[in-house]
Order: sequence, then C-alpha cells, then structure tokens
Amino acid sequence: MQARPALFDLYGDYLRPRGGRAPVAALVKLLAPMGIAAPAVRTAVSRMVRQGWLHPLPLSSGPGYLLTPKAARRLDETAARLHRTGRAPWDGRFDLVLLRRPPVPRVARRLAELGYGMIGEHSWMAARPADEVDGLLTGAAADYERFSASHAAGSPGAIAVAGRAWDLPATARGYEEFVAAHRPVVSAVTVRSTDEEAYAARFALVHAWRAVVARDPQLPAVLLPSPWPGAGAAHFFERHAARLRPAADRFVERCLASVRSGARVGFSKP
Repeated sequence: MQARPALFDLYGDYLRPRGGRAPVAALVKLLAPMGIAAPAVRTAVSRMVRQGWLHPLPLSSGPGYLLTPKAARRLDETAARLHRTGRAPWDGRFDLVLLRRPPVPRVARRLAELGYGMIGEHSWMAARPADEVDGLLTGAAADYERFSASHAAGSPGAIAVAGRAWDLPATARGYEEFVAAHRPVVSAVTVRSTDEEAYAARFALVHAWRAVVARDPQLPAVLLPSPWPGAGAAHFFERHAARLRPAADRFVERCLASVRSGARVGFSKP
C-alpha cells in the first residue's frame, strides 16, 4: 500500500468526520499498522501540500495538516461512489462527449473515474452525466462538444454499446477477486482481536474497495450481465466495514489522544 492513496483513505474515512485535520505524528501512527514507514508518510504529505490537497496547520500537539476545499470535494465524491451499493433507474439517455483531439492521459483517467467509457478515439460516454466534466475539460483547454442521446432502456443496442465502451468482464472479475482476497482477512478479526487488528483489516478492506469501485462505471442494472457480482461484493463490503468500524474508531481516537498527551497507544479488544 502506498502512502499517498493511504493518506486519502485515512482523511476520507476517519479524519474528515473529526474536522479534517491531524498532527503529522498522528498520521505516522495511524499508517504504521499498514506497514507504511514515517519517512514515506512525510514525503507523501509534502507532495499533497504541493498539489493542493493538504494545507499546513499549526496545532497544539505539533505541526499538522488540514484538508483543502479541493480535497474535501474529491473525498465527498469518492464517498458517494464508495457506498453507492444500489443501481438507480435509468432513463435510457447517455451523456456523450466528443473531443476534437484525444484527451491527455491525466484527463482520460479522470473521465474513466467519473464513469465515462471510450467508444472511439475522440468519443466518450456515460450512462449518467457527471457535473465535473465541463470543468475538467475546460481546465485542460480541450475542444469538445457535449450532448445527450437516447436509447431504449435494456435494448440490445444499448447493451452492445455498453459492452464496447467498458470492459465489464474485467470489472466483474475485480469484484470477485476483492471478496476472495478479503474474506479471510476480515473473518480473522473476532471478539478476541485487538482494536489495532480490526483497524488494519478495515483499512485494507476500504482501500481495496475504493480501487474496485473506481473501475466500475456504475451502469444501470439493465446494461449489466446477469448475475452481476458487484451486488454481492457491495453487501460483503458494507457488512464488514460496519462490523469493524467501532473497534477501528477506538484505535483512531487513542492514536489522536496519545499524540496530544505524548502517551503510547495501548491495545484493547474490539
């Protein structure tokens, strides 16, 4: 697990509800159970400051870092995708983006993260429009047109177009592999486990789920193969993330308190 994405997970899942700020010593303590060393944490923090995701903030317990508004918006968007376990109804309309030139890799990656699939060298589409697209393309000085096109919901044509735009078999395999890899990890955490063990298992679960969901275009059910393993994977994630949350929260609170007081973090059962 790399330090920079782990910091995004830490802020989004645990620190955002606690004010979106933390001393750097707490960041080091909270990422240590994931095998991330202090120098890697400090390097990642510095990089995130330069990129506008974190803002230095003096705290009573030492140097700290606060989420910027840009980071808060990105985390809100990610959280919405993370827990979007249902498939909303679809009106049969695709959001189409036509570009005069192919997008640069950074923009292409972001379009994919927003749920857009490529149907041609210059053409991208999504089952639902994303508000961020215009700002993304305008900021990249892209010459583009954007409009919607109707398709009969569930028709063979719409399903065929979805199959060309997105690699749905790969997305399905991602969900299946996620459950297979994390079932033994979360099942190993019992009432006899420590809070730190529960925290580490939950952190790994959320981190992996975030990566799987980022590759899912969030298509309506009528465009997906049946049965779709994403539904079962979402249930698995929600159940274990909720089960491990109380113990993980206790570990986070003790880490934050120990930095404020200078004490060492103790262990307890979830």
